[in-house]
Amino acid sequence: MSVKTIDEKDAAILTILQEGIDLVERPYLAIAEKVSLSEDEVMARVEAMKNDKIRQISAIFDTRTLGYSSSLVAARVAPERLDEAAEIINRHPGVTHNYKRNHDFNLWFTLAVPPNSRLGLERTTDLLGKLAGVEAIRLLPTLKLFKIGVNLDMSGKQDLTKTKAAPQYREEDRKNASRVVTEQDIRMIRELQKDLPVTARPFDQWAVNAGVTVQALLEGAKSFVEKKQMRRYSAVLNHRKAGYTANGMGVWIVPEGRTDEVGYQMAEFKAVSHCYLRPSYEDWPYNIFTMVHGRTMDECESILQAIEDETGIHDRITLYSTKEYKKTRVSYFTPEMEVWEEQVIGDLGLDA
Repeated sequence: MSVKTIDEKDAAILTILQEGIDLVERPYLAIAEKVSLSEDEVMARVEAMKNDKIRQISAIFDTRTLGYSSSLVAARVAPERLDEAAEIINRHPGVTHNYKRNHDFNLWFTLAVPPNSRLGLERTTDLLGKLAGVEAIRLLPTLKLFKIGVNLDMSGKQDLTKTKAAPQYREEDRKNASRVVTEQDIRMIRELQKDLPVTARPFDQWAVNAGVTVQALLEGAKSFVEKKQMRRYSAVLNHRKAGYTANGMGVWIVPEGRTDEVGYQMAEFKAVSHCYLRPSYEDWPYNIFTMVHGRTMDECESILQAIEDETGIHDRITLYSTKEYKKTRVSYFTPEMEVWEEQVIGDLGLDA
């Protein structure tokens, strides 16, 4: 599917949803005023795109500023056991993304554990590796965040090899973030992380659930943004159904003394949605990771080549996802992770 086949009004709505909706009592009315449609028309269009082009509309919180520990994890699994291993790893509620990629390290997933975890991030990673029977597993936590923020071009008009944009969220934001989370904050976070209903006043019931007024819930959400605990309140798109059929994880070997300079250069490319500095290993020498989304694999390669030409960094490979095993968001301050840990600790007779 080509991005150009998307209706102009749908494209405008998707752009607004990606950039972040207004935290007001009637958010679809606010969108309607921007795209010259009625509130009912906007809601009808959003409803039609839910579970198709739109995966979810919700708060995007910063995992670390809420006290969670998280990491990207790479595993090497015998090809004939890959599906089975992925299924076992996916049972952990803190695994949000899990993909097969074209490399000897062929299973890539993200893992988050809560601040009250009895096992912690490293031990949980090791246990998942043992339970899944992987041949090798590498923890690749973020050492520095240069950029995070997916914002796909829905117009089909931008040259993604040249378009630049200021990073939406990076290391400086995390450093300035508040780490204080109150019980009332937790009640509001539990509601704001849910998928936004397509109704005229979608926050009303959530406010009741959190035991606050609607205005207090919305002010709380704005406060999370100000405190850098929430990156924005926006949609996550189904990239393939929105026309972006390829995602390439470009990984680079960057000299230690140039990682900041190069990382921020790479982050300026609009087509780069994520850019991180991560640890390297003897069997994994790549230290900067750039995720790019393209309409085709060739477009991804063109974007990465443009990055290579600008930075002068030539030691890279591109890992493409060839199968999606899981893609969701972390559910913060819910009991599922504690239940998983209790079961594993009991089943394996672990000390914790």
